[in-house]
Amino acid sequence: MAEITASMVKELREKTDAPMMECKKALTEAAGDMGKAEEILRVKLGSKATKAASRVAAEGVVAINISADGKLGSMLEINSETDFVAKNDEFLKLAADCASLVAERNPADVAALSALPLGDGTVDSVRSALVGKIGENMTLRRFVRVEAKGRLASYIHGGAKIGVLIDLVGGDEQLAKDLAMHIAAAKPKALDSSGVAVELIESERRVAREKAAEDAAKSGKAIPEDILAKRVEGSVQKFLKEVTLLGQPFVKDDKLTVEALLKSRNASIASFTLYVVGEGIEKKVTDFAAEVAAQAAAAKK
Repeated sequence: MAEITASMVKELREKTDAPMMECKKALTEAAGDMGKAEEILRVKLGSKATKAASRVAAEGVVAINISADGKLGSMLEINSETDFVAKNDEFLKLAADCASLVAERNPADVAALSALPLGDGTVDSVRSALVGKIGENMTLRRFVRVEAKGRLASYIHGGAKIGVLIDLVGGDEQLAKDLAMHIAAAKPKALDSSGVAVELIESERRVAREKAAEDAAKSGKAIPEDILAKRVEGSVQKFLKEVTLLGQPFVKDDKLTVEALLKSRNASIASFTLYVVGEGIEKKVTDFAAEVAAQAAAAKK
């Protein structure tokens, strides 16, 4: 049996917002498997345990560069340790310069971008010099470069913490802006169901099946297999509507799905990219009192 530590319980609570004791029980049942424990909590607590596991856990900004004709664009995320540095003018300039280089030079990856010329050196030497000047680490995390099939539009929200780049075919500038804002608000995982990871769909299917089994156990009545299959599939389809852009209700008119809105405007979305700064990154949280105590203990040696 894996040891269930306080830090594991704390991590699961932060991911799910579930009560501490429920987190401990779930981890014990899952033998310490964090992913399985999350699924157990979702079965037991439903919507009370749906807090995003990929919560924002690092600072930084998103920078976007789009050509005048809207046919070529890029979006980049650069991280810093604190929000204070994320507002620094030199840091913001580095982000903007890197987004321009991505569009102009089409680097293969972050390493290739870091090696590109910038100023009197390279992107990486400029970054390193800024790290030395400010005294805080900063890293280029990811970027995307898009050659549009239609016309590119973008939206940046919350102090450049959320960025959207969308390639809209047809429609007009206002529609593109509205859709970009919708993506920032609703945070779809994919354009349609074909873009949703198989493991996410299977996870939903397991959760639905296990919740149905739990409901049956509480009622004392078995659920016929054909009804169970329909119930599970219904849950999966509901999930797909919630996480796919075309299936979501449009934020400015929830009587319309995004798909219906596009059809009414004779438009389509070739692609979109959503960046949320720090998504999926674990930020180190320092216990100041413990750190001081450890330093005091070390000083006595």
